Amino acid sequence: MFDDRSVLVTGGTGSFGQRFVATLLERCQPRRLIVFSRDELKQFDMSQRFDAPCMRYFIGDVRDRDRLRQAMVDVDYVVHAAALKQVPAAEYNPMECIKTNVHGAGNVIDAALANNVKKVIALSTDKAANPINLYGATKLCADKLFVAANNVAGKAPTRFAVVRYGNVVGSRGSVVPYFQSLIDQGSDHLPVTHEAMTRFWISLQQGVDHVVRSFGRMYGGEIFVPRIPSIRIVDLAHAMAPRLALRYTGIRPGEKLHEVMCPRDDSHLTLEFDDHYVIRPAIRFISSPNGNCFELNALGEQGLAVPENFEYQSGTNPWFLAPGEIGAFNHRAMS
Repeated sequence: MFDDRSVLVTGGTGSFGQRFVATLLERCQPRRLIVFSRDELKQFDMSQRFDAPCMRYFIGDVRDRDRLRQAMVDVDYVVHAAALKQVPAAEYNPMECIKTNVHGAGNVIDAALANNVKKVIALSTDKAANPINLYGATKLCADKLFVAANNVAGKAPTRFAVVRYGNVVGSRGSVVPYFQSLIDQGSDHLPVTHEAMTRFWISLQQGVDHVVRSFGRMYGGEIFVPRIPSIRIVDLAHAMAPRLALRYTGIRPGEKLHEVMCPRDDSHLTLEFDDHYVIRPAIRFISSPNGNCFELNALGEQGLAVPENFEYQSGTNPWFLAPGEIGAFNHRAMS
């Protein structure tokens, strides 16, 4: 679906953006593939790696609506990956997080509608489900904006959906490179916030593949959630450094013991597919290409309603990786 199309990714120099660009260049022949981000050095470095004729690099910030409108001229598909993502930083700099994650989301929606973009997928996070920190709250707000944007679009061609997933193995600022840096420095221990802490676990390529598939599956208004394993952080530490001691440091500001991707309160809206869940919109759309029916997606895949009070949570997920499996998973994900 991306052949001879123009695709734009905001936050395109990040971990997701770089893997997304690599994947599209390997599998498709886009007419233009636009990296939109605010860091000129990261764009320069990325341009040395990705210099195909279809590549375009736009300096800009999602806080700048006019620049986004300009960048999306003649664009068919948009992936919105730009965000401020560090939980403690958001707690200490709340307005900066709101400007990027909430106002920026509104600007992406406005620019896409102004240019009749066909489809937009916004990247969300497990922290947006029942949020307890500002980062999660801003991403929940952004999710709501993108879902409601389908009503704003009305009979216009633009459709919006959301993809939500958990911790990405090896992404910048995540726990795996942090633990590895301590191991490389010869630390005599690894810090773990709580012995019972769990997280959903997904590779960067799995995340990209899920987004790509969601473009084909979407009608507009869905929150797509992949079915992925959980890990215990203590098991991750043992897998990476079995001989190092663990030191428990306490849960950080805004941090959860377990993460949720499909909240119990949304169980009446949640559909289960073979390899993913879909949270249907809580609102009805005035103009909907599928008649507000999401059980059969645009690829013809059938979903079933989940049981009442169903919750997809990292601590109760039936699929856990053992320490040995974590090591093998991480090796594949980082290679």
